[in-house]
Amino acid sequence: MRLVLGIDGGGTGCRAAVADARGRVLGRGEAASANIVSDPDGARANILAAARAALDASGTGADCAGLVAVLGLAGANLPAAAERLAGRLPFARARIVTDAAIALRGAHGREDGITATCGTGSVFAAQRGGAVSTLGGWGLILGDQGSGARLGRTLLETALLAHDGLVPSAALLTQVVAEADGPEGLVDFAQGASPADFARYAPRVVAAAEAGDAAAQRLLAEAEAWVAASIDRLAGNDPLPVCFHGGLGAVFAARLAARYAGRVRAAKATALDGALDMALETEGGTE
Repeated sequence: MRLVLGIDGGGTGCRAAVADARGRVLGRGEAASANIVSDPDGARANILAAARAALDASGTGADCAGLVAVLGLAGANLPAAAERLAGRLPFARARIVTDAAIALRGAHGREDGITATCGTGSVFAAQRGGAVSTLGGWGLILGDQGSGARLGRTLLETALLAHDGLVPSAALLTQVVAEADGPEGLVDFAQGASPADFARYAPRVVAAAEAGDAAAQRLLAEAEAWVAASIDRLAGNDPLPVCFHGGLGAVFAARLAARYAGRVRAAKATALDGALDMALETEGGTE
C-alpha cells in the first residue's frame, strides 16, 4: 500500500496525518513545536514523533522509510534551515515547504486567494493563477509582527517601559510585572523564553483589550495594522478572498471583517489537509 504523510509544524505544535493513495486519512499524530530555525533538533524530534504516532494509529505496520512526505514547517522559508533538515529525514521522499504554503493549499485549494497565518509566528501567502507569493515568517527577533509571540514579547517590553515611567501604565502592564516578582523577574524570564513562551501571553492581551484595558487595546491594534498591511501588500488591487489561520486568526478575522467585507472566507480545509494534498501531488496523484 502506498502511503503519504502530511506534516503541519509550527511554533506551538506539530500535527501529522498518514493517508493512502486516494487521500483517505488512516492515522493522525501530534507532538510539540516544530520551528526548524529556533530549535532545529527539537523540531526534527517532534516531526518524527508525530509521524510515528500517525503511523501507529494507521494500523498499517508501515514505517517512515516507506512514506512520501510533505512537511509544512515554520522557518522553512529560510533555505539553509530546510536543507539541513532534509538531509536528516528518514522518509522515502520528502518535500519541505513553508507552513504558509500548506495553509494556502488547505484554505483555497488551487483557487486564487490569500492566507494570513497568525499563531506563535505570523506568515502570509497569496495564490494567483497557480503562482504563490509569501511575505513575513522571519521569526520573532526580526519579524512576526502579527504573531502571538510578538504580541507577548511587546507586552512585556511595554510593561517594563511603564514601570520606568516612559509610557502610560495600565492594569495588564502592572499585573505582569507583579506576577514576575518585579521587572528583574521579567528580564530573567525573557533570557530563556522561546517564541511559544512569549505567545502564551497573547490570549491575555486579547482578553484585556476586550475588557477595555488601554495598553492591551493599543498593542492589539498595532498587531492588527501589521496584519492588514501584509494582506494589502499581497492583494494589490485585486479583492482576493482572505482566510485566517492560527491561534490569533479568528481574532484578526473579526477585527478586520469590515475592512475586508465580503472577502473573509472560511478555509476549505486545514493546513494539514493542504500538506496531504501536496504529498499526494508529489506521489503522483490519487488513484
